[in-house]
Amino acid sequence: MATMPGTAPPRTAEPSSLRLPGIVLGVGLGGFVDGILLHQLLQWHHMLTSTNHDRIGVKYYDPHTVSGLRMNTVWDGVFHAVCWVAVLLGLALLYSRVTHNRRAVWTSRVLWGWILFGWGLFNLVEGVLDHQILGIHHVHGGPHQAWWDAGFLVLGALLMLAGHLIQRGGTPHDPAAPRGAGDHA
Repeated sequence: MATMPGTAPPRTAEPSSLRLPGIVLGVGLGGFVDGILLHQLLQWHHMLTSTNHDRIGVKYYDPHTVSGLRMNTVWDGVFHAVCWVAVLLGLALLYSRVTHNRRAVWTSRVLWGWILFGWGLFNLVEGVLDHQILGIHHVHGGPHQAWWDAGFLVLGALLMLAGHLIQRGGTPHDPAAPRGAGDHA
């Protein structure tokens, strides 16, 4: 697209327009990291592994039995479906807000900062709600579960801080700017 001499080329998107899509993408992707790493690979917990000590009276499904593991797996699947919807919603929001040079936005510090922020937000909300308030599961059950839960919350706060700092100084990628200049104001 040609620009008039002396005028700035059009920007891909305003930094504020990337906030919501980035946060929603970060929530969904952070949920996937949690579910894949902690639920499936490490098998430290499933969605209902602490309901024998929860605060809301959910029936306990012992994950060490076939029937208990089946029910926990169903609820892990519901959790992953919600994460999937969050990622799709984030992508739809991003697509609707970025109308030019869509490929270039993926190199934007603004977008990646908000994605990290969203991942941290997921950790904080999920950690406070599921681990503390509801008590339906913990990061890693056992005698040190409070420390694992606290570490999860600290990680969430650090991800939010890092995301904020990364996006704060960035601007969406400007295809007409010199290489490396599109990320700074």
